[in-house]
Amino acid sequence: QVFTFNRVEIRVQPSVKVRNGARMSIICHADISKNTDFQLKHNFTIFKDGKLVFMTVSDKEDARYEIPVAKSSDTGDYECTVKADGKMSFSNSVYVWVAGMTKPILTADKKEVLEGEVVKLRCELPEEVPPLEFVFRKIKTNSAPKEKRIPEQNQNFSEVEYYVEEGDNIIQFDCFGKRQVRSGWESSQHSNKTLVTVKEPFIKPTLITRPSSNVTEGDQIEFECSTVVAQMRDIEIILQKNKTILNSVRDKKFLKYSTVATQEDSGEYLCKVEQGAVSKTNKMNVFVSELFPKPTLSASMTKLDESKDLNLSCSINGFRKANFSIIRKSSSGDILLKNSKVLAMKVNVNDTGSYTCKARVKGIVKESKPVRINVYAPVSTPTLSVVSGSAEVVLGKPLQLICHSVMGTPPITFTFYKGDEVKKTVTNDTYAMFLDEDIGLHDNGGYKCDARNNHSSGVKTSNILNVTVIVPIRDASLGSVPNGEVEVGSDAAFLCSVKEGSWPIDFKFFKKTDHEVLLHEVKEYSDRTIWHKKTMKRKDTGTYYCMASNRASVDVRSRPITISVILATWQKGVIAAFVLTAITGAVAVALWWFLCKKKKAKGPSMEMSGSALAPNLTSEKLTRQPSDGNYYSGSGYIEDNENHMKSTDESKGPDLESAEVDYTEVEVSTLDPHR
Repeated sequence: QVFTFNRVEIRVQPSVKVRNGARMSIICHADISKNTDFQLKHNFTIFKDGKLVFMTVSDKEDARYEIPVAKSSDTGDYECTVKADGKMSFSNSVYVWVAGMTKPILTADKKEVLEGEVVKLRCELPEEVPPLEFVFRKIKTNSAPKEKRIPEQNQNFSEVEYYVEEGDNIIQFDCFGKRQVRSGWESSQHSNKTLVTVKEPFIKPTLITRPSSNVTEGDQIEFECSTVVAQMRDIEIILQKNKTILNSVRDKKFLKYSTVATQEDSGEYLCKVEQGAVSKTNKMNVFVSELFPKPTLSASMTKLDESKDLNLSCSINGFRKANFSIIRKSSSGDILLKNSKVLAMKVNVNDTGSYTCKARVKGIVKESKPVRINVYAPVSTPTLSVVSGSAEVVLGKPLQLICHSVMGTPPITFTFYKGDEVKKTVTNDTYAMFLDEDIGLHDNGGYKCDARNNHSSGVKTSNILNVTVIVPIRDASLGSVPNGEVEVGSDAAFLCSVKEGSWPIDFKFFKKTDHEVLLHEVKEYSDRTIWHKKTMKRKDTGTYYCMASNRASVDVRSRPITISVILATWQKGVIAAFVLTAITGAVAVALWWFLCKKKKAKGPSMEMSGSALAPNLTSEKLTRQPSDGNYYSGSGYIEDNENHMKSTDESKGPDLESAEVDYTEVEVSTLDPHR
């Protein structure tokens, strides 16, 4: 019994798209070839989205999975597998779409509510599976529905709460569901509509005024705000004007508020009734006509010198019957000066301030606009000085000046001058600053300042300030005499100079070693200085430089020079003489050694002719001493001896001409080394 799977396929009846609620069949078919006609058991398994939904065993080549009522949850990818006698085959996947969703069911926890209460709604899709999205709608007459969208990942229902607002008399609610499919979002039908009736917990408040909404200043005005309440619980009535609460009551049906009317009481009044989250309001405009205008305060002068007379007067235009008072304002409160419409006073600087007057009619008090009175003391002669305290300034650097007046009522106007030119004008309390940013070489005098205020005494001028301009050191240089080489024991002169710089100048001489060594320093009222160094030594050989500075506090360093200390001429001569003496002695010793060796070689011949030599001559030659201080050498002795021998031979005549010359050995006395 041999068989093989040709293919396995899955089919959907009536089609792969089915309407929600219709009948649907999923058929798995196995196409098998056999060598003979024999019975074969087939194990059919059907999957939806990878999950097992149907399984059966049959000897037929088809298996049918029946869904009597298709739902949207049956949408998905279907596939099947077939096993037979150890063999297995798979079908391809087929997407089935059950179009449409079941109608949701909406319920409300209340059918009748009060304004400010909450309605809880529940929307359910019993035949659908999550994830789903629920849309709730609140429907009011003549207005667009208000929607709330709530996604649900794990359940097929959703709940929401709606707040019942003021004016929600009769409202309806419905809902619908949505799910996501391959082609997008699919929506269900709308649920049944649920009707909710809304009742008012209290009516809109009533606001009235007595005697009317149009009153005159000084009249008594009374406000009354009332309402009708269904339940006297946690109810509050509030009276407001321009967001300012004037009065309030709790757990009462009405509110009263009265006051004496002023012009400031004109405006819009609001009566508000609140209970829980419900609030209802009513508005009214009130107009208060003027009883009399505000008073006016006038002053004889607003700016005056101390010890002068000041007259203040208070008046009301077109109105005379009033009680007046003149007041001075202060940070600690109003100071009553006089209950009168006029005030005369002799002022001092402490009387500077703001003054007003008040007028009272029928209990209505009105205040004038303030008048500012300034009393001035004269300024003292200003003092001009340098901020740093020193009247010296470095060329090109800024100079900051301060002008200060000890006395005088501010504001004080300070004017700075450089020569006759106005450089700056500053208004301040007691002092002012001036910055001359770039000082030139000739900016050494002529600074002054003026001070003045509103006192009639006029301008006061400071002393003239002269400053010293310090020119910084520029281009220091160092030289020496002799230049470069100095003999041991001689003196050297070092000259340090600068191209420019204000005097006095501090000069310092240094020698470079492992660390800088200060050799000499001096302060000079000159642009150069000379340092004489006595008795130079070999250890003074090295590199030298100088540094110059002045009150500009800038050190300028010269280029270094190199000094070599060498031997003096007489020292060189001593050394040369010593060397020559040593060489001459060595040569003399060498010659003496050579001649001694030569004499030993001529010994026998000298013995034969020894009798012919006069002993007295030989002795004379050996004992002869030098008379000029030079050393005698062996060659001089030989020359004398040979001359003597010649004279002897001539005296003997022909007998000696044929005789052989013999030589003998003689002793030579040692030379005196000190000669």
